[in-house]
Amino acid sequence: MRIVIIGCGKVGTSIARELNAEDHYITVVDNNRKAVARLSESLDVMGVEGNGATYEVLAEAGAEDADLVIAATARDEVNLYACLMARAAGVPHTIARVRSPEYTDDLYRVKDQLRLSMSINPELTEAIEISRLLRFSGALEIDSFAKGAVELIKVLVPENSPVCGKRISQIDTVKGRVRICTVERGSEVYIANGDTVIQAGDKVTVVAKPEIAARFFKKSNINIGRSRDVILLGGGKVSFYLAQRLLKAGVNVKIIERNVQRCEELAEALHSAMIIHGDCMDQDLLLSEGIDSADGVAALMDYDEENILISLYIKSVSKAKIITKINNESFDNIIGNLGLECVINPKTLTGEYIARYIRAMQNSLGSNVETLYRLHEDRVEALEFRVKNNSKATNIPLAELNLRSDLQVICISRKGRIILPSGNDTIEPGDSVVVITKHKGLKDLDDIVKR
Repeated sequence: MRIVIIGCGKVGTSIARELNAEDHYITVVDNNRKAVARLSESLDVMGVEGNGATYEVLAEAGAEDADLVIAATARDEVNLYACLMARAAGVPHTIARVRSPEYTDDLYRVKDQLRLSMSINPELTEAIEISRLLRFSGALEIDSFAKGAVELIKVLVPENSPVCGKRISQIDTVKGRVRICTVERGSEVYIANGDTVIQAGDKVTVVAKPEIAARFFKKSNINIGRSRDVILLGGGKVSFYLAQRLLKAGVNVKIIERNVQRCEELAEALHSAMIIHGDCMDQDLLLSEGIDSADGVAALMDYDEENILISLYIKSVSKAKIITKINNESFDNIIGNLGLECVINPKTLTGEYIARYIRAMQNSLGSNVETLYRLHEDRVEALEFRVKNNSKATNIPLAELNLRSDLQVICISRKGRIILPSGNDTIEPGDSVVVITKHKGLKDLDDIVKR
């Protein structure tokens, strides 16, 4: 697809990187010459300097022939206007980054008039992701397929788990209802099979219906309980959106924020939350507010360094689920060595969400990848395919398909029914099929079969 991205900041860069990896033809636009040069050189994309909300610059960027324009500048109004101008240039699809809670709440009223294909709020997206992780407080990651009917959950296997030392085929609670997909052990990642032996300290991904997954974790002594008392450090937009969702779910929420005016705004908007004025880096304050007994803590302050340091401190005094917001991708190389449990990057999440939407667009244009998640630091991909009538993988028992190595068919969704397939099951036209693999770049269900 031909895609124009307006804005070369952190969000625009993340989107460009995500889409460039999937072989789209990308042009980036920004007023900042250095930002355009940096991004166009690092990703080998075309760069245009100028105001992307003007017809002239959009035309120079090739918008008249583009399939999609994504407006991701720092200003909501500019993004919305740029999308309007892109439509005037004949672009069939537009996506706007909209951060303001007021605009986000009202956008549905004018979405048709603006002819927006999609709007995305990075902070709201992050809040949704964090709320999912707090729902299963013992989960390291949660990804959903088949419109939420199936979840892929990554957990740590403790030493006292009855599954330790057993081959997957020997675990009674797994058969036909739960599938263990990957095993991360130290620096290695394995696509699991029936002979894979689970060891204490492994990080495994499990696929199952949500209610069945909960029972499996309980029998396996894997703590996956729901957070009931959550403390949010920092009172920014992410905390606001997250508190809204948690309060609706019946969670007790406490927000600590150092800015008095922001505390007053939060207290007025979130009547059921407890708002504390204070320094989130004050260890005595955190202890007095119950940080050591909380079920979940999210470090959501403006500075990555503060979020990292306070997360490490909380880890030393609390057994809470700790979620750390990191904006700077340059920290990625060292984060893995710090032992932080869950790290969230809102800019990266935005790129991933937009990429998923574009895959759905492509599905109607010939591709059949509906959902894609990158797991285990991008070493594994989980893909959801929509099965076409002419697929070579249909109507043949899986045991007889010559499947690639390091690949597993983990789930089939058929007319609302979820199947965790055995060797006797077949893939049929119209199914949604979820595959997990170490092979990159699969674009069609037929790619799962050896050539």
